[in-house]
Amino acid sequence: MIRARFAQAQLALMLLTRLPAGRLPEPAPSIAAATWAFPLAGLAVGGVAGLVLLAALTLGLPPALAAGLALAAQIIVTGALHEDGLADLADGFWGGRDAARRLEIMRDSRIGSYGTLALVVSVGLRWQALAVLAGQGPMLAVAAVLTVAMTSRAVPAVLLAMMPPARADGMGHLASGGAGGAVIAAILLAGVPALAVPGMVPAMAVQALLAFALARLSLARIGGQTGDVLGAAQQLAEVAALLVLAAA
Repeated sequence: MIRARFAQAQLALMLLTRLPAGRLPEPAPSIAAATWAFPLAGLAVGGVAGLVLLAALTLGLPPALAAGLALAAQIIVTGALHEDGLADLADGFWGGRDAARRLEIMRDSRIGSYGTLALVVSVGLRWQALAVLAGQGPMLAVAAVLTVAMTSRAVPAVLLAMMPPARADGMGHLASGGAGGAVIAAILLAGVPALAVPGMVPAMAVQALLAFALARLSLARIGGQTGDVLGAAQQLAEVAALLVLAAA
C-alpha cells in the first residue's frame, strides 16, 4: 500500500511539474488514482517559489521584484503547463462556434488573442497580488504561496471526478473518473494546512465557486473537461485565492 501511494505521488509530480521524479514502477498507477497527490505536487511547486521569494526579500529586493522572481520560478518548475491550458481554453471557448470547433482550437499549439490576453491578465494579477503579500511580510507571503499552490491543484482533482471527458483521448480522458476517496484526500491534504493561514477560508470558498462556474461553462461549451480545462481551473483558483489574500 505504501509503495502504491508513493508511486501515485511520483506520478502526480511527473504530470504537474518538470521536477526530476525518477522512474515509475511497473505496473504504473493510473492518473485517476494519483489525483489525491495533486496537492503534493503543488507543495513542491510552492516550496520552490517560496524559497525564491524568501531569498529575494532577504537580499533586499523590493516586494514587486521578489514576487516576479517567485512567479518566474513557479512557471519554470511547472513548464508553464497550467498557463498553456488557460490560454488554450480562452482561445477555444471564445473563438469557436460549436463544441467540435472549440476542441479543435484548444488542441492547436498556436495562441490567439484571447489566449494572449488571458495570460497577461493571469500573470499580472498573480504578480501584483503576490507583491502585496510580500510587502506585508515574508513569512505570510511564503505561507500564501505554499497553501495556494496546494489548494489550487486540488481543484482539478475535483473536476476530474465530477465531469465527463469532452474527448475520447487526451489527459482529460485518461484521468477521468477519479475515485471519491482520492478527491476527498486531495481536498483534506490541501485544505487542512490552509486553515492555519489567515484569509484562506474565504479564499477556498471563492475557489470552490469558481470551480463550479468553470464546470458549468465547460459542460455548456464542450460537453465536459479536458486537460486544458483542468489547467485553466488551477490558474483561476490560484489567481482568485491570491487576490482574496491580498485584499484581506
